[in-house]
Amino acid sequence: MAELQDKGAGGPAIRLNPADNVAVALKEIATGTTIPGSNVVTREIVPPGYKLAMRDITQGEPILKYNVTVGFAKSDLMAGTMLHNHNVEFREFQRDYRYGEDFKPVDMLPEAQRASFQGYKRADGRAGTRNFVAIVSTVNCSATVVHAIADHFTKDRLAKYPNVDGVAAFSHHSGCGMEMTGEPMDLLHRTLAGYIRHPNVAASLVVGLGCERCQIGGLFQTQNLEPNKALRTLVMQETGGTRQTIARGIAIVEELLEQANTATRETVSASHIMVGLQCGGSDGFSSITANPALGKAVDILARHGGTGVLSETPEIYGVEHTLTARAATVEIGEKLIERIRWWKDEYAVGRDVQINGVISPGNQHGGLANILEKSLGSAMKGGTGPLMEVFKYAEPVTTNGFVFMDTPGFDPVSATGQIAGGANMVAFTTGRGSCFGAKPSPSIKLATNTAMFKRMEEDMDINCGAILDGEADMEAMGQRIFEYFLYVASGGETKSEMLDLGRHEFVPWNIGITG
Repeated sequence: MAELQDKGAGGPAIRLNPADNVAVALKEIATGTTIPGSNVVTREIVPPGYKLAMRDITQGEPILKYNVTVGFAKSDLMAGTMLHNHNVEFREFQRDYRYGEDFKPVDMLPEAQRASFQGYKRADGRAGTRNFVAIVSTVNCSATVVHAIADHFTKDRLAKYPNVDGVAAFSHHSGCGMEMTGEPMDLLHRTLAGYIRHPNVAASLVVGLGCERCQIGGLFQTQNLEPNKALRTLVMQETGGTRQTIARGIAIVEELLEQANTATRETVSASHIMVGLQCGGSDGFSSITANPALGKAVDILARHGGTGVLSETPEIYGVEHTLTARAATVEIGEKLIERIRWWKDEYAVGRDVQINGVISPGNQHGGLANILEKSLGSAMKGGTGPLMEVFKYAEPVTTNGFVFMDTPGFDPVSATGQIAGGANMVAFTTGRGSCFGAKPSPSIKLATNTAMFKRMEEDMDINCGAILDGEADMEAMGQRIFEYFLYVASGGETKSEMLDLGRHEFVPWNIGITG
């Protein structure tokens, strides 16, 4: 990374590690360009974010980026050749997991030196960054009802509740026609309960149809939920149908709003901040700017006692050994590999999904060759600290520091699991320009490059492309992101919130059979 800071700004390409046999183009490089500091001459146009060979590479030789294998040469490649998925091959290779061998505990700041923010203290000891009333459907059949109730509460109607951030409906496409028992139903129960008791939620109304498989009674029993003045329920078949349930729901939410409005922000420790780490629309700059900068912020947050939740299991595949080596215990490292093996040996066998090699067209167009290269950048969001725990999808996250949650790579599904686990903020890096929000947790958008940031500034919060432009170094950008965490946690509005994004991104992972 030193070469990026010393030579990256203004130069045509950067070699990220002295051992690398490739460099990454920082801007479009014309054919016949000599790369400064070398005798390498480009043999073709190299688009920004793409790789070029910095020496002759023989067929089958690993392609090294950050001195990590991101593929293998399909044929003999001459120095100066542009590298992408047409001449870089994805294939499986052995990795040494070295469980816990690189573990180093976090150098925690003394309590008196830890940062704070203005948050909402909750009865269970957690703190929220937002103050919502949630309307949660147990089944697709009550989706129209929960949205109709939420839609009633316009900005004008909410104006008399200044301490409430909004009324949010959380509907989904499952809850019936599914397995009654086992992990599919357990997962749905965990997810719904995680939103009902979320620290950013002051009160909830749960709405069911009445005959679905995901019954309110079963949900409450398995998740130890009890109806009370801040947790109300409605069953459409008992209330009189659609129209009467909507009317009754509006009346109940008006009562819940009165309660929620009594909450006020107060000073709480930054240890209460839990950030879900996401990336979407990744490009060749993701591993150079936004992802490692977010990792720096997570390292800082961990020193203050907070938590960063890395997820998207298919998007750490190929570099998972870099995480297991930092695991706090052998058992934690083994948990991560057990999840990887479930994906490879059971869930995704024979499927054309990214854990089996091929990434999305947008990722490819941004310069990434395969899942190995994408994973290299994706894993950087977790920083460099120890891996403290591994959680199943939507499990309550009860460990501070850097942790991992098993989720798919699809952003709404992944973020839904993180939020259900307790993430009261989301940090989302993007190179192509993903537009994303996730109520009830504010989403911070981090751009990997200046061109996209300028093009989509209405959606982007921070331009990490400033690192490439020579206007900031990695440490300064990490500190800036951490300080933005505190600002947003205290009520500062993100670009996604200004656009009212996040109304349709509640997507529980459906891993079971629809019958």
